[in-house]
Amino acid sequence: MERFGPFDDAFLIEPKRFGDERGWFEEAWNEARFQALVGTAPRFVQDNASRSKAPGTVRGLHFQSPPMAQGKLVRCPRGAIYDVVVDIRHGSPTFGQWAGATLTEENGRQLWVPRGFAHGFVTMEADSEIAYKVDNPYSAEHDGGIFWNDPAIGIRWPFDTDAAVTSDKDRIAPRLADLPELFRFES
Repeated sequence: MERFGPFDDAFLIEPKRFGDERGWFEEAWNEARFQALVGTAPRFVQDNASRSKAPGTVRGLHFQSPPMAQGKLVRCPRGAIYDVVVDIRHGSPTFGQWAGATLTEENGRQLWVPRGFAHGFVTMEADSEIAYKVDNPYSAEHDGGIFWNDPAIGIRWPFDTDAAVTSDKDRIAPRLADLPELFRFES
């Protein structure tokens, strides 16, 4: 487990895999190990999954606002995605900064996305799947997002963004500068 980008509370996790001629085994979640490394462990209440048919499918940048904010543990069990987080906590020394990593079926990496961060990804292969655990249930009333390609954030997406496949919701999401103060940085 390593800190992710410039953030003290987002982590890139590489579970150990044990392989033989049959394939491999990994422990995808271990509460005690996570708590020992991070200092706290979330209580997951919901597992979510999505599959995207085409490469270049963008989902995000999404979050849930308080009191229904969510922490997410994200992985890619099939295909490949480029996964991104953006700090949207007002007053944070890293407000508006982003970090990204490639999660694939082969590398088994996972990304811990803490509350107060927007999350999104682009599929790098056809029929890519994402699976993630969340520590608060979905709430349509608290569902939010920011525009995935906001130039003020400057995410360097690893694909031709002119060919992005997005939802109507993601195409009209507000820019970071237009987002109200939903999260406050707690040092």
